Amino acid sequence: MESIRIRLVGETVTATLESGEAARAFRALLPLTLNLTDYNATEKIGDLPGKLSIQGEPAGIDPEPGDITYYAPWGNLAIFYKDFGYSRGLVRLGRLSRIPDAFRQPGPITVTIEPAP
Repeated sequence: MESIRIRLVGETVTATLESGEAARAFRALLPLTLNLTDYNATEKIGDLPGKLSIQGEPAGIDPEPGDITYYAPWGNLAIFYKDFGYSRGLVRLGRLSRIPDAFRQPGPITVTIEPAP
């Protein structure tokens, strides 16, 4: 498992990536700066520059707070800060070491995601 870090205003958080095809494809896109918007008061979402391969990934997952995921039908990144139910098309890419306070605030945030040194 590989570590990444997510930098946002005032704080940095680390995360561990999964070993699957989608996580490897996501890692290949880094570094990325994304504008994340709040979705359903449960997750922050943002558009990726391209689709990720989901070959060999499960049909869906039941995400937990702190999960970094890829929603294949829309092709976007989704980072959960609240619990949510099973979603078809959702692929776990990794997990945050902790949930940044800014994720729990309404409104958009800008993050930079990069390999951890």
